[in-house]
Amino acid sequence: MNDLEALLLGIVQGLTEFLPVSSSGHLVMASELLGAGGEGILFEVAVHVATLLAIVVFYRRRVGALATGALRGEADAWRYGAKLALGTVPAVVLVLLAGDFLESLFDAPAVSGAALLVTGAFLWTTRRTLPRAHAEEPSWVAAFAIGCAQAAAIVPGISRSGATVTAALALGVAPLAAAEFSFLLGVVAIGGAAVRLVPEVGGISSEALRAMGVASAAALVSGLAALALFVRLLRDQQFYRFAFYVWPVGAAFLVWLAVR
Repeated sequence: MNDLEALLLGIVQGLTEFLPVSSSGHLVMASELLGAGGEGILFEVAVHVATLLAIVVFYRRRVGALATGALRGEADAWRYGAKLALGTVPAVVLVLLAGDFLESLFDAPAVSGAALLVTGAFLWTTRRTLPRAHAEEPSWVAAFAIGCAQAAAIVPGISRSGATVTAALALGVAPLAAAEFSFLLGVVAIGGAAVRLVPEVGGISSEALRAMGVASAAALVSGLAALALFVRLLRDQQFYRFAFYVWPVGAAFLVWLAVR
């Protein structure tokens, strides 16, 4: 993978991580269309770490308040943190039980195309659930259910933000609170995945490390812009309209795979 390809993939990651269109699915499709050799799950995690930093920067006040509150022993901060931990459990269990199988899905491009169609179906349901969602924080049951949605989004093509926010809205969590919980939950999940794969870093080439660095920088910058756009569109109750993007993209990619 050369620097230009890494730059393009990083921009794709940053723009699609926070919009409900599946960054992992777009990375698989972009790699296939560009003819770039897939860097596998290690490259995937590297660019996700860059967007993790974007989350921390965007929600810095909330993150700071939670950290300060936890240090002071405030019950609200500890409760919210415990819900984030609970929401992480399903993904951890799924990776431990089926990690090799999940990684193999990144080498099957058709999975991403088909999963985008499923993502569109999720998004379409928010036409009815979003106006009725008013809770300021997920309940314990909702936190676990949102975590299950996040676990499903390990499959490339299933949008993590789309699946988790859709689940939160269906369970009555207000739009901006749903986005906040979804993205802070992502910090825990992505950070954990990165730590798990640290031992593999020593086994990759300097050229691959350079590509990961270029892609990560591009993902950080574009991710900040996409995160701000996501929150604004969610506030305007236009979430379901992303289905009109993922449906034709997923279908077109499947057709392209069939006829190429």
